[in-house]
Amino acid sequence: MMWQNSYDGKPTLYLVPTPIGNLEDMTFRSIEVLKSVDVIFSEDTRVTLVLLNHFDIKKKLISLHDHNEDMVKDKVLSYLKDNKNVAIVTDRGTPIVSDPGYKTVKYVSDNGYNVVGLPGACAFVPAFIVSGLPSEHFLFYGFLNSKDSKMREELNNLKNFENTIIFYEAPHRLIKCLQAILDVFGDRYVSISKEISKLHESVFRGNISDAIMSFDVVKGEYVIVIDGFKRNSDDYSNLSVVEHVNMYVKSGLYVMDAIKMVAKERNIPKSEIYKEYHVGDNK
Repeated sequence: MMWQNSYDGKPTLYLVPTPIGNLEDMTFRSIEVLKSVDVIFSEDTRVTLVLLNHFDIKKKLISLHDHNEDMVKDKVLSYLKDNKNVAIVTDRGTPIVSDPGYKTVKYVSDNGYNVVGLPGACAFVPAFIVSGLPSEHFLFYGFLNSKDSKMREELNNLKNFENTIIFYEAPHRLIKCLQAILDVFGDRYVSISKEISKLHESVFRGNISDAIMSFDVVKGEYVIVIDGFKRNSDDYSNLSVVEHVNMYVKSGLYVMDAIKMVAKERNIPKSEIYKEYHVGDNK
């Protein structure tokens, strides 16, 4: 194997991100690439057609999804062999990220053709950066297994991971997923984002148990951002309240979220932690 120049003039497979909600998140470059390629392979042609019509793009659309990728990747390669440029888009966001397409990417690159991934919309990035959780190191896990036993097995493998963890979840599985996380991880700090980039975008920040209680109606796609495992996190006898709160503040939490976490862990009213913290912090 050797380095391959992505812009050496060979026919190219472009991976083109599409908006996850707000159509203004479509980049100029993504629009130009979709206009320039010879054919677009799409997770759902009906969804993609709406997008193309909005930007007045007229192109041949071919379906490529989880259930047909093994067969359709040959069709992608045949276009490249015919000296044509190809694009792959998924319904929303960046192709391959918890979406189909990675088999085609490997197949095309193994056959010596260029694969170019464009920067663009991806749901976990905005959810992560607004979470208030430590960002130096993190794990993007994507979707947990839909079967409860398998989900809990995955979570048990992750429960001692010390950095921030990011999950995707569908609305009909969200509460079940959060309950499993609570059972396996304990009542950690969590940030949950929904309707990202849309008019009704909203973010929950707090403990997992409170998150579960906060839902009346569960709609939309969700990104769950969870605090990492804290070693010896149950032993606070050697910490003052101020030190305990500051421990969480240094890990990336806002002061009020840290106070709420300490109150729950010490089983003391939040108002008492707030008072003691601000008195002690000013000594």
